[in-house]
Amino acid sequence: MRRLILLFTILIVSSTTFSQELNCTVTIDAEQTGQPNQQVFRTLQQQLTDFLNNTKWTDKVYKNQERIDCNFSLIITSYESDAFNATLQVQASRPVYGSTYDSPIYNYNDRQFNFDYIEFQPLNFNINNFDSNLISVLAFHVYTIIGLDADTFQPNGGQEYFEIAKQIVNTAAASNFAGWRATDGTQSRYRYNDALISNVYKEFHDSMYQYHRLGMDKMSEEPREAKEAIVAAIETLKSINDRRPNSYLLRTFFDAKSDEIQAVFSGGPRVEIAQLVDNLNRMAPTKRRNWAEIKF
Repeated sequence: MRRLILLFTILIVSSTTFSQELNCTVTIDAEQTGQPNQQVFRTLQQQLTDFLNNTKWTDKVYKNQERIDCNFSLIITSYESDAFNATLQVQASRPVYGSTYDSPIYNYNDRQFNFDYIEFQPLNFNINNFDSNLISVLAFHVYTIIGLDADTFQPNGGQEYFEIAKQIVNTAAASNFAGWRATDGTQSRYRYNDALISNVYKEFHDSMYQYHRLGMDKMSEEPREAKEAIVAAIETLKSINDRRPNSYLLRTFFDAKSDEIQAVFSGGPRVEIAQLVDNLNRMAPTKRRNWAEIKF
């Protein structure tokens, strides 16, 4: 009997201790190829799902309920032999304390995503090598997601993961694939990661913590104070915008947050919104339709 109890205990501990970091859904849309029903797309989707969810990305212990919800949506535009042309939409969210709501933390449209893939090839990640653009791009986004999630729970909590993403960028820069170099445009993985680790944008990490831990997580208990914390977080982001108008980092932030910000300030306890709306219009003018819905 004792052996059975011990075995049962070991199984419980093991399932908790070795839980991976992500709860990831992968979708592939191959309609544009004209051959969307090919088995290779179904195989790729299943392999990517297994790779993202079953790889141990950190040395941290994640309980099942702490796994980060995320979505990787691939649109395959064309392919020939083992060469695929695609775009990748990556989204991630984190739970809000005291609610069933998940707050979006990442919404990245990666348009520089071409890769080679042979059906059933092993998918393994090695931080020290560039083995595949497919693997490197996915790993880059994984560590960015983990870093942003950590930022929302602890001040500067994501720094170590952004540095790992930087190492991926540096290793992949020697390849012929786009998105890894400073010369690859203003909306690249290189530019986004560079902003995350640059002192020029250091207040961004403070804002992520203030917005989520002091704002969203307090909404069920102290809604007025929580909304004021979010106002203060957005004011902090404005200091970044004053130095770097229209930065890719802030555009990506508001791509994730515009609907949520609109909802937060369209009900509940009243707070001063005039300066908030002005700041939002200055930082994210393409979201003016959202900001116009903030009425009080």
